[in-house]
Amino acid sequence: MQITKLGHSCLHVVDGDANLLVDPGVFSSGFENLTGLTGILITHEHLDHLDLDRLPALVAANPQAGLYADHGSAATLRSAGLAATAVAAGDSFDVGTPVTVHGDQHAVIYPEIPTITNASYLIGGRLLHPGDALDVFDLDVEILALPTAAPWMALKESVDYYRAVMPKVAFPIHEGILANPAMFYGIQEKFGPADATWVVPTQGESFEA
Repeated sequence: MQITKLGHSCLHVVDGDANLLVDPGVFSSGFENLTGLTGILITHEHLDHLDLDRLPALVAANPQAGLYADHGSAATLRSAGLAATAVAAGDSFDVGTPVTVHGDQHAVIYPEIPTITNASYLIGGRLLHPGDALDVFDLDVEILALPTAAPWMALKESVDYYRAVMPKVAFPIHEGILANPAMFYGIQEKFGPADATWVVPTQGESFEA
């Protein structure tokens, strides 16, 4: 599996016949000219995961790609004229590799802020992109895209989630709000599972896992 991080929570994943893009948001770049995609996955409707200004052109350039999203995002996409398949926990689909859907709620930002839907995706039975949630599922996760910093979480929660999931490989996502993410990465690496491999890809860098 080849994984390329395109900023914040956006991943380009190539796995066999699959050529996937996950969460092309406003903090991300480098996805605009991708072609040959088999699937585009959206975890939730926040702008740092779903850029409605750039997504239509990407969809038009990849008419063969299935567009899958949580129910909230799917409604937003349809309002923008994009044909999206709404998915929820328990669903599965194939985009050149199997994808299963887990969880259904975004993490709580503040009790007075309404909670929106969120879909966590297990891609190829190996890579978990949780979106904006830290739910621990009964899954064997080999590769974890680990949220690093957000208004809905603290660093200690990220480390606890890393330990609970126990992946073989992990790398940071959702760090776009940080001025110095390396400070967070050091804590995640130091206190994560002892047997896990910690990878910090730079913008546009691909790695094999």
